[in-house]
Amino acid sequence: MPTFGRLVAAVFYGALAWYTTLLIIPLFPEETNLGYFQEVNTVFGLVAGWKVAGPRAGTGYVASLSYGLTALIAMVVMALFFNSFFVMIEFSMRGRYKGAGEGVTHVFELFVEHGMLMSTPEVLGTLLIGGFAGGLVTEFFGRRYS
Repeated sequence: MPTFGRLVAAVFYGALAWYTTLLIIPLFPEETNLGYFQEVNTVFGLVAGWKVAGPRAGTGYVASLSYGLTALIAMVVMALFFNSFFVMIEFSMRGRYKGAGEGVTHVFELFVEHGMLMSTPEVLGTLLIGGFAGGLVTEFFGRRYS
């Protein structure tokens, strides 16, 4: 059921994903073709806000810190997994794997590699502060207007 808390959470986490992606893009090598990287990550922010943080709005400000962090982690894991899976599909189309098991293993290697790439203090600080702030903002608007 759509509520104002869900809407605010979706918009906030979508914006957080969009901004954080802007911070991550310069960390990739220059020749990297990122395609719809920013747009895809923004969609995962919208989904995490709508499905994870939004439904929990109205449970209290202490709980908002918890569900804000949960939505943040869900957003990052979804984006990392999807982007790693997409890179694996590109490699697979070029015939770089001998079997399906090698491709599946490479998804998790890419997951860790991309996670380490984005592990700068600027990105991690933005995500943590944004995750907690997103929970508080969602709680505020969820209580007031739902």
